[in-house]
Amino acid sequence: MRLSLLGTGTPRPTVRRQCTANLVQIGAVNILVDAGRGAVTQLVKLGHDPVDIDYIFITHHHFDHIGNLGDVIMAGWNNGRDRPVQIFGPDGTADIIAHLFAIYSRDIEFRLLEERVLGTPIPDIRDLVQATDIAAGEGHVSDGWRVVAGQVEHGHGLGLSHQAWPCFGYRIEAGDKTLTISGDTIDCDGVRELSMGADLLLQCCYLAEAEIDNNDKRVLSDVVLASAKQANQIANAAGVGKMVLTHLAPKSEAMLQTVLDEARRGFSGEVVLGEDLMVIDI
Repeated sequence: MRLSLLGTGTPRPTVRRQCTANLVQIGAVNILVDAGRGAVTQLVKLGHDPVDIDYIFITHHHFDHIGNLGDVIMAGWNNGRDRPVQIFGPDGTADIIAHLFAIYSRDIEFRLLEERVLGTPIPDIRDLVQATDIAAGEGHVSDGWRVVAGQVEHGHGLGLSHQAWPCFGYRIEAGDKTLTISGDTIDCDGVRELSMGADLLLQCCYLAEAEIDNNDKRVLSDVVLASAKQANQIANAAGVGKMVLTHLAPKSEAMLQTVLDEARRGFSGEVVLGEDLMVIDI
């Protein structure tokens, strides 16, 4: 199993980090987990084509996780997709796909007409995309691998119910290897369960505790996105072999080192600061 970090940043645009998107390769199978800003161009930079994506799993519906979803779908079709792509995500994911097709309806009809005139008819992209809403505990099982969604806490302490605001992390198992992708979350039972004994945990880590210097940042770390200290607690509690930190807020190199120091404290495994286009074999 191979993990490629396509985007390790946040909703705030920066040159260094694109928004959340990750490519997981299991043999010849290509799985995209989230499709934030820059996902398609990052795939191309690593030598991949969006036409090759077989499955897409969405953690939740913040724009920095789905903002490039339409491009992934349409670019793959434009590049010759002629086989299905399966999309899974929390309640509302299938509706998002339907709305994207409504947005691109004129583009779709233009291309279908163009290819008919040229004498090379192509399948309708709307027939190739299979979108399925799933619940926590569900996912997808295939030959030699499976993906399972787990409920995590991401802003629910603000007063949102899990029904109104479903948020997932994913546990991906292939052979004897396990990868956990936390999604956006604070330290909670859900992410600890998903991470239990994982070979690699890709963990969101927005701030170092050392940079939490006002109430807004405190609330953000307490109920929205894990701090480096929380990431450390998750990794220790779950006994993961290695942790890669992602969803990093813009900060100085010195503060990035502080993030790494806090996440490593008392943890026996390896901790790595994620960077865009980093490729990790598991």
